[in-house]
Parts: sequence; C-alpha cells; structure tokens
Amino acid sequence: MKKVALFSLLMWIGLSETVYSQTLPAVKEPIIGFNPPHYVCRRTHIPYPGEPDGRLDKAFWQQAETITDFHDIEGDALPRPLKQTKVKLLWDDNYLYIGALLEDDEIWATVSKRDEIIFFDNDFEVFLAPKPTSHRYYELEMNAMNTVWDLLMEKPARDGVHRILSWDIRGLKSAVHIDGELNNPSAKNRFWSIELLIPWLPLRECGIDECMPSRIAPDNGEIWRLNFSRVEYRMDTANGNYVKRTNPATGQPYPEYNWVWAPTGVIDIHMPELWGYLVFGDENTQFVQPENAQIEWQLRKLYYRQRQFGAANGYYTTDFDKLKGDDTWSAVPQIDVTPSMFEISLPTSSGKLHIRQDGYLW
Repeated sequence: MKKVALFSLLMWIGLSETVYSQTLPAVKEPIIGFNPPHYVCRRTHIPYPGEPDGRLDKAFWQQAETITDFHDIEGDALPRPLKQTKVKLLWDDNYLYIGALLEDDEIWATVSKRDEIIFFDNDFEVFLAPKPTSHRYYELEMNAMNTVWDLLMEKPARDGVHRILSWDIRGLKSAVHIDGELNNPSAKNRFWSIELLIPWLPLRECGIDECMPSRIAPDNGEIWRLNFSRVEYRMDTANGNYVKRTNPATGQPYPEYNWVWAPTGVIDIHMPELWGYLVFGDENTQFVQPENAQIEWQLRKLYYRQRQFGAANGYYTTDFDKLKGDDTWSAVPQIDVTPSMFEISLPTSSGKLHIRQDGYLW
C-alpha cells in the first residue's frame, strides 16, 4: 500500500512540473514571421524528350514558371545572394521534373561518390515533404560533377534526427550541363544547370500513414512542402586550382553561404514548417493557403517555447502564460505534460490540431 501511494505521488509530481524530468534540447524560434512562398507546379502537356542532359533551353521547360527569388537562409536582414539561381518544376504521372540554373564564374566539385557529403562542395539541394507533420521528408543534393546524395529524414535534427543514408530514390535520373569548364579557374564560366527526374513511388511509399500507396502521382490540387538550398563557398585559386578562402582571424575556411527559396530565420534548413508550398495542378490551378496554416504556426511557436522552457528549467510547463508571449492566439491551448513529453492542442473549425515534444504535428 505504501509503494502504491509513493508511486501515485511521484506520478502526480511528474505530471505537473518536476525537476526530475528528461527534457529535450532547446529549439531556436525563428526570427522571421510566417510567410512561406508558394509555387504551382503545372502538369506537362508534352513528354520529356529522351534522357536528361542538364540543359534547360529545350521546349519542355518553356511550360514552367521560374523561381528566381532566393534569400539568405536567415532572411532578408542579411544580404541577398551574390549569384542568381533559377528553378523550374513540372510533373506528370511518371516524374516530378526539377530544373535549376546556377549562375557562377567558379564551377568546381570534388565529391565523386554517391551518398558522400555533397555540401563540402558548392551544391544544389532539394527538400520535399509530402506531409505537413514535419517528419519523414526527403533531401537530395548534387554538385557540378552530377554526384548525388539522397536520403530520407525521419525527423529534423532538432528532434533527434534519424537520417536513413542508405535510402535511394530508385529510378532517379539526373544530369548536369556546364557553360564553362569544371575545376578550371581560367575558363570563362557562366553557369551550371541540372535536371532531375524524380519518380513518384519512392516518394509516395514512405508516406507516414500509407504502407502500400493507393495512388502514385499526386492528385490535382495536392499540396506538399518544398525548399531549395544553394551552398556556395568563397574561393581563391592556387597553382591553377580552386581552394576555399581562409579567414585570417581563424586560419579556417570561411563558412559557406546558404541561399534558399524559403528562409527559415536560423541557420538550419531542416524546418519544414517554414518551407514553401508546392501545389500540383494545371494551368487553371490557383494557390490557396491551407485552412489551418495559421493554427499550425501557432502550435509551432508553442513548441519552440516549450522546448526552450524545458531546456532552461528541467521540466515542461502547463502554464500558458509562460509560453504565450505577446502573440495573439486563436484560442487558449490545452497543454499536457509528463516528465519527458508534452502535447499541445488548439481547436480548428473541424476538430483539433496537436503537436508534441519531438515536433510531430497532426
């Protein structure tokens, strides 16, 4: 009887606010507001011509609108990118087609084996999330040598990352075209461009709630989350080769630039909640922000702050006043905690949305 009473007391302490808990590390709250860009990906009306060659001057790509507005990853408080990036997307029942042109007078690459760390080179990166949960999304990177690194992310690094490095996009087709010459500083370099043909099945079958997908290509009007990132290093030349520029104060190479389509407000691209909206449609499709987008963002802010509170205090709080800040809220959230977990929910017009300590939203 005494053991039961003691256990009940400990459980009561744990379910309120206890210093004997195991909270997760703090998560930075972005310094930018919620304003993701969007792109309507049009269904192609003509077949892709043969195998990819990396060139974007073919008639196929004239159907697509062009993304040109890239930013520093932390937002426009920092300088805009020094070099322009252009991206186009199309789709059909077989592939998601991505074309990118990276203006550059320094075209170089060193990583030559698939699934090695590409961002040690200048690279182009694609991030795709079929679900709005922030978990289980895809990352694809490539350099000017057409070396690919593709991986499945179970969750972002902030939430205890599990990168599935051996996962490959089976059937992926990629190519690079260089206007200039690779690894030759004396060449008249203008740009390098890429084409990616991404089959649907590897993207669809890893959906969280689908063991065997009932459909492969997206439905018309379906919305995913999407981001692009371009890593660019400051370079010098030595003995006819490119070398990363060294910061004389540290003796180490300068950190890379991170130029993205959808800024995240912190130096971390793995924040799917701030990526742009990718809408699959046709020439008549218009973008409408998802109905619950603002409520999802409110839950995200509470998640950032609860994680910060837990890291600072050793426990999660049920006190909304400690989390709400100066924001305007659609409703008072329900907050439930244990020594190592929390769940926060807000009502919507059709029910409730929830978020938990590892950022999973449903």
